Amino acid sequence: MHITVIGTGYVGLVAGAGLADFGMHVICIDKDESKIEALEQGEIPFYEPGLKELVERNVKNGRLTFGTELAPAVKQSLVIFIAVGTPSDGQGGVDLTFVKAVAEELAETVDEYKVVVTKSTVPVGTNRWIQEIINKNTPAEINVDVVSNPEFLREGAAVEDFMRPNRVVLGSESQQALAIVKDIYRPLYLIETPFVVTGLETAEMIKYASNAFLATKISFINEIANLCEAVGADVHQVAKAMGLDRRIGPKFLHPGPGFGGSCFPKDTEALARLGRDYDSPMQIVETVISVNEAQKMRMVDKIESLAGDLKSKRIAILGLSFKPNTSDVRESPAITIVGELLARGAHVAAYDPAAEDEFKRIFSTEQIDYRPNAYEAAEGSDAVVVVTEWNEFRNLDLGRIKQSVKQPVLIDLRNIYDPRRMKELGFDYTSVGRPLSALKQC
Repeated sequence: MHITVIGTGYVGLVAGAGLADFGMHVICIDKDESKIEALEQGEIPFYEPGLKELVERNVKNGRLTFGTELAPAVKQSLVIFIAVGTPSDGQGGVDLTFVKAVAEELAETVDEYKVVVTKSTVPVGTNRWIQEIINKNTPAEINVDVVSNPEFLREGAAVEDFMRPNRVVLGSESQQALAIVKDIYRPLYLIETPFVVTGLETAEMIKYASNAFLATKISFINEIANLCEAVGADVHQVAKAMGLDRRIGPKFLHPGPGFGGSCFPKDTEALARLGRDYDSPMQIVETVISVNEAQKMRMVDKIESLAGDLKSKRIAILGLSFKPNTSDVRESPAITIVGELLARGAHVAAYDPAAEDEFKRIFSTEQIDYRPNAYEAAEGSDAVVVVTEWNEFRNLDLGRIKQSVKQPVLIDLRNIYDPRRMKELGFDYTSVGRPLSALKQC
């Protein structure tokens, strides 16, 4: 089967390479000629473990190609996946400009039956709107079916999530279209992947409800962590005991500086906006959003409480991406933290294994002293702050760090170190939701 994937961003490229690995003939289309040229040279535009190898393997075997012209790709494809960006519109909603442009171009291009599959995260009602745009602009005798197939990819584990998903959600009113898309995903039946088949609106809502619930767990445990600090409890032991309850589960009960990334902030805002638009307030989600923003600012106060007045202080930031194993800095807590540190007069040195180039789009080299490793970032600093839990930060030579800093202050926003050991090493140390006497037990 021939498939066109429109968009070579995070979702589109992972989906295109994954579908090619399923045995499909896939062409990934993007209007950005430089990006397509880079992909044809084997360059991946973002960091994602395992993706480069997946792309290279399928390009080599001839099942994955790239291009900028939509019309010829669509003409040879039965199924077209929409995987373009749906950024925030700045008012809590979603900007569907790219989706609309794709739908209109498809309507002008199709000349026989096609299945259009929406991978992009879109508000409830969007797939029906896409169907209306296509129906309005194509001849009456040409039938095009629309399927909602939301993605559930974790950045840093996207390849694994695509190849071995927890579930596949398909929303459509066409049994023919559903049968075709199920056939595409046939390799997943062999590993007994659950398929959830619904209507369009239900499939769209599943995506938002899932992300909002996970974001809620994060904001909840962060509030518990803050209370633990006040009463002298250890949030790690609290979270571990909570997670042993099968009704709760251990995932996403890790305190820190708040959630970020391309999904949770945008999707919680969009769901809250949807609730307001339909006079069905999402009060829990609204609170999750406000708690998350407050948590980021609380981390800056935590830094200042140990480092002292931040004016002219040198603060080393370790980790800029919103999570490890990705170069994505969208809505990263590091953005808020660094911005507020600069606003309070601090000098910031920073290091990240993969996200430096992306972070430079927000803070230039004139604003931040970007360093090639953690040790050079820490050198001469008044405080070292761990913002992202990259594995290499878990095994730093703390003796070397202590010798190079101006004062031995370490603020651990990801709780990767043992408070007792840090105290024994002579660090003025704090973390999130743990007393200094706590042992690292989880």
